[in-house]
Amino acid sequence: MSSKPTETATSPLAPRSFPEMPGVKGVLLAAGACGLKKNDKSDLMFVELAKETTVAGVFTQSLTASAPVQWSRKALKGGQARGLVVNSAGANVFTGPQGMEAVEGTVEAAADQLSCRHSKIFVASTGVIGEPLAFEKIVSALPGLNSDFSPLAWKGSAEAIMTTDTFPKGASRKADIGGVDVMINGIAKGSGMIHPNMATVLAFVFTDAALPASVLQTLLAESVETSFNAITIDSDTSTSDTVLLFATGSCQNHRPFTNAEDAGLNDFKDKLSQVMTDLAHQVVRDGEGASKFITVSIGGAETDAAAKAIAFSIANSPLVKTAIAGEDANWGRIVMAVGKAGEKVDVDHLAITIGGIPVAQKGGAIPGFDETPVAEHMKGQDITIAVEVGTGDNGKATVWTCDLTHGYIDINADYRS
Repeated sequence: MSSKPTETATSPLAPRSFPEMPGVKGVLLAAGACGLKKNDKSDLMFVELAKETTVAGVFTQSLTASAPVQWSRKALKGGQARGLVVNSAGANVFTGPQGMEAVEGTVEAAADQLSCRHSKIFVASTGVIGEPLAFEKIVSALPGLNSDFSPLAWKGSAEAIMTTDTFPKGASRKADIGGVDVMINGIAKGSGMIHPNMATVLAFVFTDAALPASVLQTLLAESVETSFNAITIDSDTSTSDTVLLFATGSCQNHRPFTNAEDAGLNDFKDKLSQVMTDLAHQVVRDGEGASKFITVSIGGAETDAAAKAIAFSIANSPLVKTAIAGEDANWGRIVMAVGKAGEKVDVDHLAITIGGIPVAQKGGAIPGFDETPVAEHMKGQDITIAVEVGTGDNGKATVWTCDLTHGYIDINADYRS
């Protein structure tokens, strides 16, 4: 059986290193310790954006959404941004009137630093729910960060927003937009309380393309659906889920775009999707206590939505996830999870493969099935499960998750200590 990571150990599924991320024109970042975390650990990120920056966003649908989510959702209506403030070590959720007071105090201080309207400042917070946020520490730290802005502080910024994460998450791609090269950089945090419900976790993506907010919003919504909305670790939806996409317009020599379906945006769409999917995969690879990265693919469903529901039924099943943690190719648990999804299936034509190896078909076990190659696949770190549900339709979906180990319990049992 695979060894399980401890709370402080870097996930065994982590990338070898943080990616090389060049600057994005019109984006300056700074990060540091304001005192929210113990032991002077970095806990605050501040971003300055060019004056013409447009913004799109997707947020949690939780009915107990954080004060920062409420603020940023309202600010998004203006479609413009000049600054972003993100803190860890305090979610600012369910904190009563103090919660919005903390947001307003932070926004006012950031707007003063950047000489802009309050409505152009976006905020996000992550950490323990229900504890008042000592926003005075954030306010006191912003002037120092303002004097420390850099176009290359991507890794430090990603580290500042970590909670139970074991590694910083970043992704970068160069895209062609109307014949002109633009950059797309993104950072994210997330390790637990992750199941899609509009956005999932915290992610911030920046490009120097010049795109109106309406186009950005369409592009972001499409990309989120197949990236952050296709991952799960523990089936819990955060109160603070936020994905923001900023376009600084600092690369202004491409032609204007007013329609998200314009063919000139095809490569940009593809590269944006790559950045978002890369970040989403890193979140799963940093799942609390994770030792295996799991891809679940469904085909032959009535609709794509039905396929996704079946995929998540498998990906969220504690029985499936613990079997994988124990390297047990118990495909009967997959059958169970398919059935409880409540979507149409044809049992007589249902087929399951693990690691590309057929384990069940036509509604039953394969006669003379040799489990040896499947057992060998289960010993690896990347596990694949594919199910054809046999309805005769073309609905399909892929989602990603991780296994469920003792490490998850250890981390969450001690989270506040």
